[in-house]
Amino acid sequence: MRNSVPLLCLWSVYCCFAAGSSTPPGPEGRLQDEHHKPRNVQVAAKPPVRFSLRTSGDSDHEGCYLSVGHNQPLEDCGFNVTAKTFFIIHGWTMSGMFESWLYKLVSALQMREKEANVVVVDWLPLAHKLYTDAVNNTRVVGHSVARMLDWLQEKDDFSLGNVHLIGYSLGAHVAGYAGNFVKGTVGRITAITEVVKCEHERAVHLFVDSLVNQDKPSFAFQCTDSNRFKKGICLSCRKNRCNSIGYNAKKTRSKRNSKMYLKTRAGMPFRVYHYQMKIHIFSYKALGEIEPNFYVTLYGTSADSQLLPLEIVEQIGLNATNTFLVYTEEDLGDLLKIKLTWEGTAQSWYNLWKALRSYLSEPRSTERELSIRRIRVKSGETQRRLTFCVQDFENTSISPGQELWFHKCRDGWGMKNETR
Repeated sequence: MRNSVPLLCLWSVYCCFAAGSSTPPGPEGRLQDEHHKPRNVQVAAKPPVRFSLRTSGDSDHEGCYLSVGHNQPLEDCGFNVTAKTFFIIHGWTMSGMFESWLYKLVSALQMREKEANVVVVDWLPLAHKLYTDAVNNTRVVGHSVARMLDWLQEKDDFSLGNVHLIGYSLGAHVAGYAGNFVKGTVGRITAITEVVKCEHERAVHLFVDSLVNQDKPSFAFQCTDSNRFKKGICLSCRKNRCNSIGYNAKKTRSKRNSKMYLKTRAGMPFRVYHYQMKIHIFSYKALGEIEPNFYVTLYGTSADSQLLPLEIVEQIGLNATNTFLVYTEEDLGDLLKIKLTWEGTAQSWYNLWKALRSYLSEPRSTERELSIRRIRVKSGETQRRLTFCVQDFENTSISPGQELWFHKCRDGWGMKNETR
């Protein structure tokens, strides 16, 4: 089933940024023994920043709290100094509580990295504020995270290179500050920012998907804007222009943020298979403006696709090459043939009026007829290119209600792996 929400996602990688010094926050929370609280003494307020080592993905289980300068909790909580350590940093909150995505991410990390330490950075008291105040608090929280990391580095066998900071929303800013303030270089920082143009929290679910379905990674492609992506222009992997997203993303050197686009399925696994289709459309008659409803069906060695629409982002260019983007929800294998269909125009009053006006203004002998000889296809995931030739070169014309079949051209059997 196709997704009922927008399928086009923009994946943006947040980079660390320079920041000046700031006054460190107060001491982090400490483990408290409920049985030894002094009587008639007011219980201290919840610390503004707490570090919860999660031993379970259950939302009812708070985990075990770590505190800078206190070694005993590390032993009591089973902190593994030689393993990978993930710090999950939430963002701004209206409810003052953790959202459901956090527990899903904890569970996914524990399932993928069974020996790793998963620590939730709880800064709810500072995040449950006016948004502008929460933004200002990110520097303070970043200092707290850096202090925790500096303290952990004092432990034998603990390596900062094994640390992965994962920030969502304003948590991305916290991760950036922490990476800047810590003594040394953090192994990896992922910022899952709110510029992801999908349904709410889809960015987090994409990250969880990359952990749970590691054999089905989703790929995103660098593009300057969504229209160019929808036209299939941006399926190149040259010079790091494509990357798997989420936990499987490859480190790249970039001086600026890049806009990365992808299509997704409605639910996990989110991976789809992107194809660029280049079609040179000939017109031997003066047709003026024309908006053909083209569809393709792809036939592969592993499966066949559904009827896929060729979305017209801009006006169709006649006697010119037009580029389209199509995607399938399953792996078709190697493509064998393509069926191109020109469906009848949708019967809206506007389209009926256009058809009637065209019928009255043009001679009866002039029909809507186009000619297509070849279709060039490029796979975004494999970067392979193939050329498909019309089955009958004596019949390359297509009109509404008709179809054309295309097979691999004789000189197109070899799969080219080069990219452009």
